[in-house]
Amino acid sequence: METNKTASALVLQPGEGARRWFFGGGIHTWKATEDETGGAFLMFEDEMALDKVTPMHTHPDSDETMYILAGEILMNIDGEEHRVTTGGVIIAPRGVPHAFKVLQDGTRVLCLHTPGSAQAFYDGASEPLGSSNKPGVVDFERIRESGRINGGIEIVGPPPFPENQD
Repeated sequence: METNKTASALVLQPGEGARRWFFGGGIHTWKATEDETGGAFLMFEDEMALDKVTPMHTHPDSDETMYILAGEILMNIDGEEHRVTTGGVIIAPRGVPHAFKVLQDGTRVLCLHTPGSAQAFYDGASEPLGSSNKPGVVDFERIRESGRINGGIEIVGPPPFPENQD
């Protein structure tokens, strides 16, 4: 995706923003795209189901900041586990391996990628969620394929969490 050289002014009201079903599980609401920010960042809200788990991965070209709006996650970042609840912040610098597991139903996270270069990955790993369609099935092969084609993520291992850990 080619980006503008300058950011656009942007105002979104609560509930506004394009909604997309992410194949890793969750509904993304796009708050600021790479194009709208002149490439500076990508921001989206992620509504995640209880027990969602990600594989161990890195973002080679962007730093990922997650602010927990509601709920709780177990974050494994560079081999250390941390329980993070509402109001907590996680920063995974580019290239640092991380994964998480959702520990509470209704968990919502505000995700910020700086710069916004990971957007092509997320576009390829999701599809628009309209009023007539519902969230789909988790499909990590589509996640891997989008990463292979678009960059933005590198899967470096399986989820580091035991099945029954909470």
